[in-house]
Amino acid sequence: MRVLVLSDTHSPRRWKGLPPLVAGQLPGADVILHAGDVCTADVLDLLSQWAPVHAVLGNNDLSEVAEWGAPETLELDLDGLQVAMIHDSGQASGRARRMRRRFPAAELVVFGHSHIPLDVSEEGVHLFNPGSPTDRRRQPAGTVGVLEISAGRLASSRIVAVT
Repeated sequence: MRVLVLSDTHSPRRWKGLPPLVAGQLPGADVILHAGDVCTADVLDLLSQWAPVHAVLGNNDLSEVAEWGAPETLELDLDGLQVAMIHDSGQASGRARRMRRRFPAAELVVFGHSHIPLDVSEEGVHLFNPGSPTDRRRQPAGTVGVLEISAGRLASSRIVAVT
């Protein structure tokens, strides 16, 4: 299963349409995860044209994103892998322990908020922040994440520059 992971697209202030390098990652995605700060639901509708979309609410999301169906947190099974999603995982210090307590069954926790890509395993949980494809802040490039899940395990994870 190929999973495209986005966060912090900030439409329409930053996301003014589907960026070409993000569009290039969409073909072949089996599912798309958005870790919040979509801001407007039209982004989720657009992404849904390629694959099923699961999203969580971010601190900048309009009520239409909740009406679209995005909860504050989400736990799901992707090809046997237990995945949890949240927008803001809190400060870096102690993050893995906090996420393990908050989502005890999760093998992978996807989050956003900081716009800082992260791909690390700690405390028995894999933490994954795809960064932002449209608001890189102090990062060298805008980014998305790509996960490969097979037979209940995370086969690979990578951060992909899209700017």
